[in-house]
Amino acid sequence: MKINITPKTQDGREPVPAPELPENLPVVTIRDVVMFPGMALPLSVDREKSVNAIEAGLKKDKHILAVTQKDPLNDEPQPEDLYHYGVVSTIAQSLKMPDGSIKVFLQGVTRAKALDIYFDDAAKSWYAQVEYPEAKYSVTPQTEALMRQALDSFEQYAKVSRRIGVEAVSFFRQTADPSKLADTIASNIVIKSADRQELLEQPDPKLRLEKLVEILASEVEILSIEEKIHSEVRGKIEQSQKEYYLNEQLKAIQKELNQKDDFHKELDEMREAIKANKLSAEAAEAATKELDRLDKMAPFSPEATVSKSYLDWLINLPWDKSTEDILEIKKAKKILDDDHYGLQKPKERVLEYIAVTKLTGELRGPVLCFVGPPGVGKTSLAKSIARAIGRKFVRVSLGGVRDESEIRGHRRTYIGSLPGRIMQNIAKVKTNNPVFLLDEIDKMGMDWRGDPSAALLEVLDPEQNRDFSDHYIDVPFDISKV
Repeated sequence: MKINITPKTQDGREPVPAPELPENLPVVTIRDVVMFPGMALPLSVDREKSVNAIEAGLKKDKHILAVTQKDPLNDEPQPEDLYHYGVVSTIAQSLKMPDGSIKVFLQGVTRAKALDIYFDDAAKSWYAQVEYPEAKYSVTPQTEALMRQALDSFEQYAKVSRRIGVEAVSFFRQTADPSKLADTIASNIVIKSADRQELLEQPDPKLRLEKLVEILASEVEILSIEEKIHSEVRGKIEQSQKEYYLNEQLKAIQKELNQKDDFHKELDEMREAIKANKLSAEAAEAATKELDRLDKMAPFSPEATVSKSYLDWLINLPWDKSTEDILEIKKAKKILDDDHYGLQKPKERVLEYIAVTKLTGELRGPVLCFVGPPGVGKTSLAKSIARAIGRKFVRVSLGGVRDESEIRGHRRTYIGSLPGRIMQNIAKVKTNNPVFLLDEIDKMGMDWRGDPSAALLEVLDPEQNRDFSDHYIDVPFDISKV
């Protein structure tokens, strides 16, 4: 049985008879494109059932039903995996390839609904029994208004998306058929397959235009936001590239003039300081690597500030600077007696400690611990020890300290990171063997930020403190001489 498709014309004249279309058609399945009437679609067909369907269509009247599958990744779709609305298409051109696939050019004719999709054993392909649900319509003022609104929305879409020439909108304005206009616009916009399928399944042109205007408004808004984001990102990249380009130009000019700016002079001074300060092998390697990174940065960027602060700390630590010990027992006893009356047992213990140090030639063993109520002379005794043996004195109060990073330092993850108090004070006194007083050690606390008393183990243990690792400095530093 043949069915004649004769849509009404706008002016009420006798319509031109449309080609008669069959009730049963071979089915070609499309992965991720939804066709519309009037749309041309080049297609490469390589699945066996679809190739057979094309060949079956070519043997008859070159008509075929193009339907979209719900999951584009499904290689063997069954009838339930296909949308039941598709487009009857004419096979305008076809070319058989050596690998068995076929390249075809389909021209959409009209929308159709598959009442039943079944497998034809003779053709070895899917076939569909179809009906043609084109709604009868007349052009009313409301339809005219919808057509104009759809065209205006499409023009905005063309301007924002830049995928379609704006001149195409002028061509579309000449279309008087609302159904054809809706299908033409729908086939030229990039939207989700589900939305395209919904437009295809709507036979009423008026409702189709309403849905199309809604989709276009949403797409224009999304594309406008995308363009805004893209412009902001492009602006930032261009600014960064401009700064890099200008810095490179500046370097080239200075090279030609044998001049250097303040920033690069400072970098050269740091390179000299690395050699002069006799850093450890690990520290020198870390400093050189960081200096090379800093050389490639913009001088006033936040990263450069962080990197420069780190290098200042690393280079200015007393890696190889010590004060010479004066291990004279009589002189030490005199200084202790001058500074403190009484306190015989503590003073004897201190003198024993100095005597052992003199005999062994190195400061190893238990750390001196002074216990007593406030005001009995613990801190002043430590000052006297420093004066007696000719070392510099450092006092750190640990009362109320709850954060482990106070001892070990902060990691270099943000602007404002600092080394711990141990490394800060060693850098301040500019010697790696001061007398270090950890005052009020019993008043430390602990909370969610860590246990500072546990971090002190590495500081006080003579087996571990040869390679004390501060989180900020991030290279081992020998504090065994302290």
